[in-house]
Amino acid sequence: MKMQFRHLTALFIIFAVSFSCERSIKQSYKNWSVYGGTKDAMHYSSLIEVDTSNVGELQVAWEYHTGDADTGSSTQIQCNPIIVNGVLYALSPKMKLFALDAATGKENWVFNPEVLNRIDTNAPAKLPLTFLNTGRGVSYWTDGKDDKRVFYTAGYYLICLNANTGKIITTFGENGHIDLHDGLGRHVKDRFITSNTPGVIYKDLLIMGSRVAEDATAAPGHIRAYNVITGKQQWIFHTIPQPGELGYDTYEDKNAWQHLGSANNWAGMSLDEKRGIVFVPSGSVAFDFYGGKRLGNNLFADCVVALDAATGKRIWHFQTVHHDLWDRDLPTAPILATITKDEKKIDAVVQITKSGFIFLFDRETGKPIYPVEEKQVPTQSELQGEKPSPTQPFPTFPKPFARQVLNEGDLNNLVSDSSYQDIKKRLASYKTGNIFNPPSKEGTIIFPGFDGGGEWGGPAYDPSTGIIYVNATEMPWILTMIDVKNDEKTNETYLQAGKRLYMKTCVACHGPERKGAGSYPSLINVNKKYKELAFDQLLANGRKMMPAFNTFSAEEKSAIASFILDIKHNQSKKFIAPLKTKDPYLDLPYTSTGYNKFLTKEGYPAVKPPWGTLTAINLNTAEVVWKDTLGDYPELKAKGIHSGTENYGGPVVTAGGLIFIAATSDSKIRAFNKRTGQLLWEAELPASGFATPAVYNIDGKEYLVIACGGGKLKTKSGDAYVAFALPAKK
Repeated sequence: MKMQFRHLTALFIIFAVSFSCERSIKQSYKNWSVYGGTKDAMHYSSLIEVDTSNVGELQVAWEYHTGDADTGSSTQIQCNPIIVNGVLYALSPKMKLFALDAATGKENWVFNPEVLNRIDTNAPAKLPLTFLNTGRGVSYWTDGKDDKRVFYTAGYYLICLNANTGKIITTFGENGHIDLHDGLGRHVKDRFITSNTPGVIYKDLLIMGSRVAEDATAAPGHIRAYNVITGKQQWIFHTIPQPGELGYDTYEDKNAWQHLGSANNWAGMSLDEKRGIVFVPSGSVAFDFYGGKRLGNNLFADCVVALDAATGKRIWHFQTVHHDLWDRDLPTAPILATITKDEKKIDAVVQITKSGFIFLFDRETGKPIYPVEEKQVPTQSELQGEKPSPTQPFPTFPKPFARQVLNEGDLNNLVSDSSYQDIKKRLASYKTGNIFNPPSKEGTIIFPGFDGGGEWGGPAYDPSTGIIYVNATEMPWILTMIDVKNDEKTNETYLQAGKRLYMKTCVACHGPERKGAGSYPSLINVNKKYKELAFDQLLANGRKMMPAFNTFSAEEKSAIASFILDIKHNQSKKFIAPLKTKDPYLDLPYTSTGYNKFLTKEGYPAVKPPWGTLTAINLNTAEVVWKDTLGDYPELKAKGIHSGTENYGGPVVTAGGLIFIAATSDSKIRAFNKRTGQLLWEAELPASGFATPAVYNIDGKEYLVIACGGGKLKTKSGDAYVAFALPAKK
């Protein structure tokens, strides 16, 4: 009898704990008031009104058009909206911040950052600040009473607005904004800096990363925290360590910290508020593809760094790539999950990578939960001064969620024989077979590509099952290095100087023939869009992926304009080189020929499909629960070929049993059964939804909203946010 009583008591305790846990999950994840849903970056909603039985009934609830998309494919929206107290906050293609009634899509107010050009008379820009960057979201703070604030970055300004009115709070920073150039400890006023991803709020601190250039002129990517009331900088963590700091000895050149840049957090952060720990994923040190000026392992580049959120002090770190030569920035905030190992619950940090790896760390100590092996990798480099790391870390659990090696047997055989023979011949001329083959002059295959594997959309995680859902792109790219000819002549013309400056500074993105590649546009016939004044302002401010080039003198800007814009009356003028102090750290011997995808003659990826995938992985067991192809090329779909597409933006998982994701180039948003991977619903969007959806509740009604900005992968630009809901009950 006693044994039976104990058994019943144990069952009651288990049921009570389970019920309490489930209730806690439901309460914590029913809103979407933070970028990515919650500060643990789970992309999870506990809402259940929309489920596997009725998702097919979803219909458009409202549609809001911002009205400021460019024609063609020149603008984007990558924003994941937040919803607070029934108000939706989001960004337009040209970086206006707006507030809508989240139930109807009715506009409450719009803030145009052009106003800052009138407030800050010292600003060098004469073009609207909307010209400068793409934003993925905003941050919200309240004192719980009347003070409600939203923060976001337009250009190089971190801006603070009244959440109720959209008016600038002038007591924050300088007249309501902070110049992100300030407070880095170095003079970087002439360097490019912005922030694509919103900061994370911890108590009265706004913790910010940044996006900086990726060439030798990059500003340092240090992490900073600001007081949400005053805008005063409260702490800074040096991602490129200074003398006396941990990691300083991971650079052979002890003066490098004064010159090198990047190692930035552009992908966002996650926060354990209970423990007061912010988890920061970082990128590589610039220049991306040549490390001869930054020999060593290069902390804190390519790291997950756990910081005390109150002070910025390092708690632990783990470096996922040593001496990065492949642009292997950590692309998204890590998920803070609780997993089960050996029947024990472990609070974990889950970090995906562009390479398709998943790293799992103990949240408090940073110790890998499963072994990470340091494996020997190729070290032979033909680039003088380069010293690749002899080993790189490989997680043993779980297995990669994307293919990592491209060999002849992996080539696309859906194309004609002549096209297949072409890619076969080209592959034989490239370095391939190892994801850590060093950059080379003959060309090195980067697979999965520069844009993943995993990317900035980030995965979703279901805390009730321990399953992570991650979308991936599998596109091979070719990295080709060339010599930089520093043959500045005393009698150069503007045309000669312009060509030289282009090959030194611009070729890595736009290519030797100025045809562009990847996210970087062609410059052929760009003189039809820009005149010299507008081009000069473009160089001064940057645009989308393009950083600013304020290190150019006026004479150099005119010279490069004469070449790119084909200004014939200037091309024969004598170029007078500006007097500059030579910085050897900017004088790189090599650059790349640009971001070039490995494509067939028809324009398809040179690898066999699938080119986009969605994978469900149980983090407790390492099992792939299911894997599906994500997206379609219409002409291939008509032939019965489900190929997948490159994808940008992440999924959302719900307690209703669903995975919602857009992300693909075919302008669809889809719902999958989270248990089986079965496609249950899809809808056509006005433009591709290269963003992560948000799921939220208004008065008991569940909504799904997605930004439809297009603009990537040669798709048309859009200006809409579309919300879906079930039809009203009759």
